[in-house]
This record gives sequence, C-alpha cells and structure tokens, in this order.
Amino acid sequence: MQLRVMTEPQQGATYDDLLRVASESERLGFDAFFRSDHFQRIGTGDPGSGSTDAWVTLAGLARDTTTIRLGTMVSSATFRRPGPLAIAVATVDAMSGGRIELSIGSGWYEAEHRSYGIPFPPVGERFDLLEESLEAITGLWQTPVGETYTFTGRTVSLEDSPALPKPVQRPHPPVIIGGTGKRRTPALAARFAAEYNVPFAEPDVIATCLDRARAACADSGRDPDTLVLSVAQSLAIGEDEAAVRRRAETFGSTAADLRRGGLAGSPEEVLDKLGRLAGLGVSRVYLQVLDLADLDALGLVADRVLGRLEVD
Repeated sequence: MQLRVMTEPQQGATYDDLLRVASESERLGFDAFFRSDHFQRIGTGDPGSGSTDAWVTLAGLARDTTTIRLGTMVSSATFRRPGPLAIAVATVDAMSGGRIELSIGSGWYEAEHRSYGIPFPPVGERFDLLEESLEAITGLWQTPVGETYTFTGRTVSLEDSPALPKPVQRPHPPVIIGGTGKRRTPALAARFAAEYNVPFAEPDVIATCLDRARAACADSGRDPDTLVLSVAQSLAIGEDEAAVRRRAETFGSTAADLRRGGLAGSPEEVLDKLGRLAGLGVSRVYLQVLDLADLDALGLVADRVLGRLEVD
C-alpha cells in the first residue's frame, strides 16, 4: 500500500509552507505530495496568507523536489478550462521529469466561484463540463505530434488545436477521478481514470463506492483490476491520546469521529485501519493534514507505519 500526503493550502499557506511539507514528505519516503485546488478558505476562521494557485505552486515544487510524485486533489473543471489545463499539466510534467498526476472534478464550492467571477452552473451541467473536459484533455495529450485536434461538445469546443506541448508521461499523466456519486462518477472513472478515489468516508461507504467503480469497469468492458482504488482520510495519529485529540481538533472533529471516518489513534490503530482498507481493495491512501507546521505527525507515520506496509 502506498501512502501519500494531501494538503489544504486554501486554509492559509505560502509556497514556502508547501515546500517544507513536500520536501519532508519526500525525505521520509512518502509516495506523493498532493494539494487541493481552491482559491479561498473553506468555512470560517483566519484566512492567514490566503490561498496559492495550485498549478503555479506545483510548477515550483516540480523544480524544488526530486523524486516525489505531485498532483492536485482536485482541480475543478469549472475554473480550469480543458485547453489551458492540458498545457499547464504537460508543462509541469516536463518540469518534474514525469512526476505529475491530475485529479479533476466537477467543482462544488460555490463561494469561491462568486468571489472570483467564475460561472457555477447546476450540478448536471457541471458533470457535462467535467466529462467533456476529460475527453478534450486526454484527446489533446494523445493526438500525434504534427496533427491537430478538434472536439465539439455541448460545453467544450476545440478547433484545429496544435495539441502541444505533450507531457513526458505517455500516453499521458495519470488521471484521478473521485467522489461518492452513484452513477456518473464511477462511469467517468471507468472511462478516463487510472485511479478512483473515495474521499473522507467510513468503511461501509468506501466498500459500496469501490463496488460501483468495479461494476462500471465491467460494464464498459474494462478489467476492474486496471483501476487503482484509493481513499483520502484525515490523519490524527499520536503516541498518546492527548496528541490524537489535539490533531483531531485541527479538523474541527473529535478523535472518536476520526476513528470512524478517518485515520486516528496510535500507530497500531492506524496500521489496523489501513489493513482493513487494504481488505476492501484499497492500494493507495491520501493522508489529509491541515496543520502544515506539524511535521512530527508525518515523521511518526514514517517511523511507525510506513515501514510496516507492503509498498507496490
């Protein structure tokens, strides 16, 4: 099982904050460093320095790290238009030497759209946009060099695009699709994704979602074993219960709640939960951390958990 670090810099973080966590994640042996793609704080509280742009910071991290994989969890199709996004991802993939992954979704946080003048259509239209964006982005990346790409959809149209630059990874960087939707989400994952992710859910919900993704693969003629199954879980690990409670509070939660719907407790408890997730077919876990100054939590995972997992 692979463990990845996931951050939420829209809650207030500078590039230097992210670089410190990404560098430590790389040094400790985590598989990847991911960041959210939002433009402002979610919920109330001190916004600190505000958010940073996801793809600008990933470009910096591509040059300031060496081996760790990098990506978003998740970029929104509502404010990342497919043509410019395909160029940005391909560019950062080259800057990183082929270490970039793209997680993309339909968008959900209406407030940031209003704040920055971005249209926020109804959910059905947003899923139409997501589907056609996936078609366009992967189409641009897979168009042979020297040929042009044209796509005409309901929400996305590209005409005679040179479809350049190409990403380093071929046929293209891994695409991740996540969510707990019953129909369109698993169908899109089966069609476009290398990985399907279930975010912040309890085991029974995770199991149901993974079954839907496997069924969608089977329905589309795809081997379900070719789809990586992953989850995102909030992390509140500690050597003692006081540390677990303190870290749970950073999520506005309790240790009891995170023991059910996240990764909370002693290293042994976290290992046990990871084992149960592996039993459901999960092979990759994103550890959500909010306190970017708390590098000790990552160190504890590396020392007491990471080395006891089988790494693919």
